[in-house]
Amino acid sequence: MTPAPRSPAVFVVGIGADGRLGLSQAAQEALRDAEVVIGGARQLELLPADCAAERVTWPSPLRPAVAGLLAAYEGRRLAVLASGDPMFHGIGRALTEELGPDALHVLPHPSSVSYACARLGWPVEDTQTVTLVGRPLGQLAAALHDGRRLLVLSAGADTPAEVAALLRDRGFGRTRMRVLEQLGATAERVVDGHAADWSAAPGDPLNVVALECRRDEGALRLSAVPGLPDEAYEHDGQLTKRHIRAATLAALAPAPGELLWDIGGGSGSIAIEWMRTHPSCRAVTVERDPVRAARIARNADTLGVPALRVVTGAAPDSLTGLPVPDAVFIGGGLTAPGLLDACWAALPPGGRLVANTVTLESEALLAGRHARHGGELVRLAVSHAVPVGGFTGWRQAMPVTQWSVTKAGDPT
Repeated sequence: MTPAPRSPAVFVVGIGADGRLGLSQAAQEALRDAEVVIGGARQLELLPADCAAERVTWPSPLRPAVAGLLAAYEGRRLAVLASGDPMFHGIGRALTEELGPDALHVLPHPSSVSYACARLGWPVEDTQTVTLVGRPLGQLAAALHDGRRLLVLSAGADTPAEVAALLRDRGFGRTRMRVLEQLGATAERVVDGHAADWSAAPGDPLNVVALECRRDEGALRLSAVPGLPDEAYEHDGQLTKRHIRAATLAALAPAPGELLWDIGGGSGSIAIEWMRTHPSCRAVTVERDPVRAARIARNADTLGVPALRVVTGAAPDSLTGLPVPDAVFIGGGLTAPGLLDACWAALPPGGRLVANTVTLESEALLAGRHARHGGELVRLAVSHAVPVGGFTGWRQAMPVTQWSVTKAGDPT
């Protein structure tokens, strides 16, 4: 006999700025039946009057408190309030991580993104969303492309002005901005303008910023694929140049959710462009020079990947304790004792390693590893057309020897 499924331990109820009016019958019944309701202060104020449950406000910071609060009210009929859709940048994720999906009954409300797209006439599937709730402002830069429509989930009333300042700094001052406040409520309001001259005073903290991106004339164009212009980076000459960088990223073959170790970060270009390939890509860059390490962090923020982890120290010693990589790039320090062995040992089966060098000593080292482990050994040479008197000729950059290899074994 198959046992009856267990009742969910927690009801997760999405609620909008319209309060009770936007709640389904099932959501209203879940709240009436609850003994304890946990939510933000603003959400709890929207509860229907016939909800007699004990009301508990989430502390700040929220995430570390989730497990403790769930344990404190275990055994009681518990409901959790969430803004809009709990599983879209909401508390639903944290609850699922703590309790598992079978312990939850999620009752979603239309998200602020759905409301915003309905007001603007934008297809949801064609509109990219960037959240700045608990996230650094700099990550918005990676999503800026001419003609692109973006919705920014605000962290508060000051977010629109901060977004406008970032747009001006990144060469997108012509972008049209619309701030949609209190979506779905009777107090709903839209503030319209452009980033270049945005001067609106802070409004309601419950807002979404809609952007129609327009790049300023003369601003540097940044592609969505690896091989950004060298001018996009602050550097002291230690930079994997554009064409070699594109070939290197192709060999590293980033995929969503993967982690890169970038050894000898220089200006951080390989790690930065790895992370720009997909929002879920992660990277750790190891750089022994503190000045360069600080420069890497600035480049990462400017180019929209402020989550890049920068480790200041020499490899291989600084690799101890780092999370297991899916791929490793070695752009400097190849002859450091034990470096190649440490990187190879850290890779799981199916992991990729790519190493670049311009010296004969390191080239010999890579040739030996190629003989031992296989993979592909190539020489990359790039020439640029330059003036030669009244004519034009080719000037060749130093050729780069590259070894790329996938570690044998079953990745599962």
